[in-house]
Amino acid sequence: MNIFVIGFGDIGRRVAKLELQKGSGVTAFTRAPKRLLLVRLMQGDLDRPETLKKMPLINCLVYYFVPPAACGINDRRMQNWLDSLTPDNLPEKIIYISTTGVYGDRRGGRVDENTPPRPQTERAKRRFDAEQRLLRWSETHAVSVIILRVAGIYSQKRLPIESIRQLRPVLCPEDAPYSNRIHADDLAGICIAASRYETGTTIYNVTDGQVSTMTDYYHGIADTLGLPRCPEITRRQAERQLPPAMLSYLDESRRIDNSKMLTELKVRLKYPDLASGLAAMVKENQLEVS
Repeated sequence: MNIFVIGFGDIGRRVAKLELQKGSGVTAFTRAPKRLLLVRLMQGDLDRPETLKKMPLINCLVYYFVPPAACGINDRRMQNWLDSLTPDNLPEKIIYISTTGVYGDRRGGRVDENTPPRPQTERAKRRFDAEQRLLRWSETHAVSVIILRVAGIYSQKRLPIESIRQLRPVLCPEDAPYSNRIHADDLAGICIAASRYETGTTIYNVTDGQVSTMTDYYHGIADTLGLPRCPEITRRQAERQLPPAMLSYLDESRRIDNSKMLTELKVRLKYPDLASGLAAMVKENQLEVS
């Protein structure tokens, strides 16, 4: 297959490597060149529409991994890209990574793909805006779009190890909201599975299925590394001690249902829970245990 990756960060590179293993030809569009053997690079910037005109997308499968800009509630980057597409240069299919944050706070309730989005934070509103722009475009151009609403991604480089070493406080268990996660390697594999699944436009929730809390997450990492657990504080104390950005994550609680992903995409997760993901990192010497 001809693959075009828009956004060549961590997940983009993981997906590109998997596609290369399958014998696909891969082109990556990136703001800053990041070399990967056998990947053709195109340099450009979604904030600068004039750099988007030469993307060779016809007969391509597109993975779109670029996040919105860091302010506002609209995703102009997505719109700039869609505006650059012409009838004679349309991809065959688009895989877009969004966020389970579009569901907003569900007070610990279970969420599946039929749950109406209710984004609360600006970052979630930007992602939902991107989804809506892409879906409207898909309807008028007859190009299939698969939206992956992804839970919190973790990997060796994404773990809050420094926060744990500094013993930054976490919420006590009775105040900690439910959260959901996915290992970066599993996410890359799910992207590949979604791209090969013969379906029209649809949405999948992407999570390992283990429902826990952010406090469980921090404690699990600390225990794996043999570090002291972070001190626990009440919600009221957190409002005085934690930055607003962290509090915004603690304001939302939901349990994400991943059964559609597992059933339709026939995904077999490498890491169905945090413990197995962390254990693999230790075994592969990605994490240093004290």
